[in-house]
Amino acid sequence: MTTATDIAEAQLKMPVLREPGVERRLFHRTLKPLIGTPVNAVITAICLWIMWLAAKGAYGWLVTRAVTEGGAQACRLGQGACWPYYEAKLRFMIFGVYPYDEHWRVLLAMSLFLGAMVITMIPRFWTRKLLVLWGVTIVATAVLLWGGVFGLTYVPTTQWSGLPLSFLLTAVGLALGFPLGVVLALARSSKLPAIRVIAIVFIEVIRGVPLISILFMASVMLPLFMPSGITVDKLLRAQIAIIIFAAAYIAEAVRGGLQAIPRGQHEAANAMGLHYWQAMRLVVLPQALKIAIPPLVNISIGFFQDTTLVTIIGLLDFLSTVRTAMTDPNWVGIAMLEGYVFAAAVFLVFSYGMGAYSRFLERRMRLGYD
Repeated sequence: MTTATDIAEAQLKMPVLREPGVERRLFHRTLKPLIGTPVNAVITAICLWIMWLAAKGAYGWLVTRAVTEGGAQACRLGQGACWPYYEAKLRFMIFGVYPYDEHWRVLLAMSLFLGAMVITMIPRFWTRKLLVLWGVTIVATAVLLWGGVFGLTYVPTTQWSGLPLSFLLTAVGLALGFPLGVVLALARSSKLPAIRVIAIVFIEVIRGVPLISILFMASVMLPLFMPSGITVDKLLRAQIAIIIFAAAYIAEAVRGGLQAIPRGQHEAANAMGLHYWQAMRLVVLPQALKIAIPPLVNISIGFFQDTTLVTIIGLLDFLSTVRTAMTDPNWVGIAMLEGYVFAAAVFLVFSYGMGAYSRFLERRMRLGYD
């Protein structure tokens, strides 16, 4: 008599029948996305090989062959990165010609400024109190940088340089250029011919010339039109030029967002009894700005990098201080690559941070229409 135990043992001894095509489906689900076609597999292998060579070379230059002790003479004999150069020139590359003993003021001001920016990036802090925070931050930053009060030594703007100057030009230029750009975008989309033509001429003229020419005009031409005996600070002139240039590009990005809004949104605002400015402020413009986030962030990254152009009018931006540090007679011909690697790393970190925040905003606001 066959028992349940005998049946179970017989089932265990039976060969396992696999469904036809299981291995193929397993390959398509696991390895196929990684390998793709044979051509893609070859391209992937070549790219991985190039990345390996680059990583190996960078590690060797930064760590294995790097010079970590000694001065310029040790670096002259070395084959890798010269870390003593950073120890000797790092503060100058960051703070420039700002008085050495007052670097703590710049560091504190930039910490306050960056802290306010980080708080601004957090959506739950988007309240009216944020305006108060920025008002206090701007006043505190100006007091720390200028001095002349509370026992702080006065430092003229001619000595503002390095990375803080690049931050200042970018932040102020975009902060003041953004509302001007929004106004220009609305003016260019206006139904009033005079306002529309003025906005079009302004935007096209500014966008039709390079930033260098506008900086030259602000630095050289503007004083010629000023009354005798009246001068405008060079840093202020450069800042105004950057604000105007940023506003023209921001206006086009915002106008693109306005054109992407369906006509039904305008009609719905009119049906609710909202007049033009209410419809723009409450219905149309918020949606347009959400759509314009990617190009606006791209403009921000570009302007942060374009601050290096102010060197042509005598301002020492971050890249200029890096170049100046390499002209030290004690380090000439020794640490050429180290300075540019440091500058590239700084630009990369901040540019990538702005791009990552842009992607965060896009995901949070769920752009697009279903």
